[in-house]
Amino acid sequence: QVQLVESGGGLLQAGGSLRLSCAASGRTFSTYAMGWFRQAPGKEREFVAVISWSGGTTYYADSVKGRFTISRDNPKNTVYLQMNSLKPEDTADYYCAARKSYSMNYYDRVDEYDYWGQGTQVTVSS
Repeated sequence: QVQLVESGGGLLQAGGSLRLSCAASGRTFSTYAMGWFRQAPGKEREFVAVISWSGGTTYYADSVKGRFTISRDNPKNTVYLQMNSLKPEDTADYYCAARKSYSMNYYDRVDEYDYWGQGTQVTVSS
């Protein structure tokens, strides 16, 4: 069992930066691929980024490529999402998710993940 807690959301203006954190419980964090998803009001949850268990491989949605960076610190059981050049369309609840996996693929579907956090809200004003 893995419990995930996101933090770092907030309200900011377009063009700004924000770093989200996701703290995981348990001693097996390094065996999980970790993903970030987001869900805007009235829309489906969508993939943002994923990082392999080792941190050596990352994938991003086209909408955030070049602006967002996913990283992880396994000794701290934490995954991060650095968000730069934020746009109003980035406004959403952001969720981290964990998938038990030593292999790495483009895990961009909600049903590919085993555990989810409760989310943190990001609002970008124009």
